[in-house]
Amino acid sequence: MAQKLEPSLESRPAAQPKPASAGRTVLRENHYRSLIKAVSWRLLGTLDTMIISFIVTRRVKLAFSIGFIELFTKITLFYLHERGWNRIPFGRRAAKTDYEI
Repeated sequence: MAQKLEPSLESRPAAQPKPASAGRTVLRENHYRSLIKAVSWRLLGTLDTMIISFIVTRRVKLAFSIGFIELFTKITLFYLHERGWNRIPFGRRAAKTDYEI
């Protein structure tokens, strides 16, 4: 019967450290989440714009008009910006799995 020999420590590969995401689920943004983030951010930004517009102009109607136009243009720009960044690999690392079947 052939005896199975253990490889020497010198021939074994060095243990690799586990990635920071080991054991955790890696999540990606979907379109709906990006849209909701865009809307909530813009509501806050629009309120800020309307307050500043009112302080500068002292006209409520003009402040609301500026805020209303700005709301829709910036939601669109933020959504497109967010989706564009999801396509750019800059600053991302591939998630490593703990095991494969």
